[in-house]
Amino acid sequence: MTLWTRGAGAAVMLLAVTGCTVDSTGSAGPDEPAESSASAGSGESAGGAARAAVDSLTVKGRAPKTGYDRDKFGSPWADTDSNGCGTRDDILKRDLKDVKFSDGDCEVRSGTLDPDPYTNKDVTFVRGRSQVDIDHVVALSDAWQKGAQQWDPSKRIALANDPLNLLAVDASTNRSKSDGDTATWLPPNKAYRCTYVAGQVAVKKKYGLWVTAAEKAAMEGVLAGCPGQKLPSGGNPTTAPERFHAN
Repeated sequence: MTLWTRGAGAAVMLLAVTGCTVDSTGSAGPDEPAESSASAGSGESAGGAARAAVDSLTVKGRAPKTGYDRDKFGSPWADTDSNGCGTRDDILKRDLKDVKFSDGDCEVRSGTLDPDPYTNKDVTFVRGRSQVDIDHVVALSDAWQKGAQQWDPSKRIALANDPLNLLAVDASTNRSKSDGDTATWLPPNKAYRCTYVAGQVAVKKKYGLWVTAAEKAAMEGVLAGCPGQKLPSGGNPTTAPERFHAN
């Protein structure tokens, strides 16, 4: 979780998939994977990729939180994709509707989270007094305890600013999540849980983060209810440009 805000101009489209949802985000966000010829030939639908990907994650115990500091992941909302806008504004533009800018097309002044994926309620974003946070789907402190403490700073900076791992959400709900993983926290909006868990699986697989046994069991439990859930992909490279540094 993070306590900063984020959003996006492209609407999040939620489609029912066997009682769960699949989100289609903007160009900077996760991409839906195409069905591979291997899965087509084997009789396994590409739609089940999220559940299958859980088995590829390493299972280990949670490491101590010792040494964790947000600064280890670089300055918040660094422009790692070099488009001239900070990550926070990139996500606000991607996820919010009716976006208005303070100047030009970078600094988002206002918009609406319609709906918030975690509560399924509309939430208004106004810069400086926002009810919207930018959530790290895989919390940074959770990542620290499951592999990121061993990384080069460039990889930690990449994770903190990767659109695949970022989502504009209701601030109060996000703060109740804290640094929870799938075993300890799920969105109150049950219709979004499959999409949410698939997002965590995708991020952990992309960055090579491990899961605890309880976390893996929780992921399997959620995704068992939506066997057609796809695994999102895309986002930024797993290393940040050399000009970025972390403490």
